[in-house]
Amino acid sequence: MALKKMVERLTKPVEDQDRDALTRYCDGLGVTAINAVTDRDHVRVGGEVRAVRIVPRAGAPALEVTITDGRDSVTGVFLGRRKIAGLSPGRRVVLEGVLCPEEGRHVLFNPVYQLLS
Repeated sequence: MALKKMVERLTKPVEDQDRDALTRYCDGLGVTAINAVTDRDHVRVGGEVRAVRIVPRAGAPALEVTITDGRDSVTGVFLGRRKIAGLSPGRRVVLEGVLCPEEGRHVLFNPVYQLLS
């Protein structure tokens, strides 16, 4: 059995190993899996920041932070913000708010966030 796991670890792509490790980490947080969320519900999701970008919305800046838990992704939109200290790619975070559908993706507007180590 141990040999089988070792062979699997050696032959499995690094991206798959990272995704599995992130999924296990998020399962331990006690948050909802992103692929199990439904629109217009209050959710608490966690994951790793994959992208941070500034997008103008109605003439004002908005910071978009995309997180993934290894299964799916959610975008947190912070209206009127250009940056948030500590929110950078690779950082782990928990977002909480009401999930809205927008252009085929899951979006949380002005979510409550918690930075994780």
